[in-house]
Amino acid sequence: MPSLKDLRNRIASVKSTQKITKAMQMVAVSKLRRAQAAAEAARPYAERVESVLTNLAGAATDGQGPRLLVGSGVAQTHLLVVCTGERGLCGAFNTAIVRLARERANTLAAEGKTVKIICVGKKGYDQLRRTHEKQILEMIDLRAVRTITYDTAQPIAEKVIALFDNGEFDVCTLFYSRFKSVISQIPTAQQLIPPELGAKDDKAPVYDYEPDEGEILAQLLPRAVAVRIYRALLENAASFFGAQMSAMDNATRNAGEMVKKYTLRYNRTRQAMITKELIEIISGAEAL
Repeated sequence: MPSLKDLRNRIASVKSTQKITKAMQMVAVSKLRRAQAAAEAARPYAERVESVLTNLAGAATDGQGPRLLVGSGVAQTHLLVVCTGERGLCGAFNTAIVRLARERANTLAAEGKTVKIICVGKKGYDQLRRTHEKQILEMIDLRAVRTITYDTAQPIAEKVIALFDNGEFDVCTLFYSRFKSVISQIPTAQQLIPPELGAKDDKAPVYDYEPDEGEILAQLLPRAVAVRIYRALLENAASFFGAQMSAMDNATRNAGEMVKKYTLRYNRTRQAMITKELIEIISGAEAL
């Protein structure tokens, strides 16, 4: 049985941890507001880019267009761009994204496909290198980035496009977590190259383009890749802080329960020791 001193030390240790988790929860709350606002503000622009891209691709000649639109014609080599957080203490946020990417990689490998991986975020790299270290081409560290902007995503998009132009892969898929609410973040896989486009609206107005569709697409497609990555990073940031807030809230509650448990145990042990001492005193007095 632990002594009273051991129990006091445990209670003090748990209380100290509770203060840390509570502080982290409050920091996550303040950062979540900004990250959520940025993610929600980026959605209309990204959706409009998708709409314009769909209309342009539908107006282009059948089976023709830039390579970023139609692909290489085969699907043998796949590039997985896995976006995760730079830090932990956020529940299953990072693990859920990595699990989705790992399942896709294992499925493609079972089909005889070649898989290559780019990790955006340290935590995803730490997990994936245990099982897919040979497939990882690069780890992009964003720990020094305090605020995610379009300039943060553009170099990543340029690297992906350069690899595609050099024939390093045929299909590229982006993995991230889409923010739904504080308690719900949805791991998402989105094909970047060639892009998965929705069906064209037949009732939409018909436009005449100048210059032609192919020339506009050649300019728009690289930007669309960067916009998708930018949106993924913003969604990831909001999802991370939402998951961290929930995880730290649960940790704070658990610490409070542990403090109550140890305090009750301390009081019972102390009471038992006092009772034992009283019995010894009374027994000694009767013996005299």
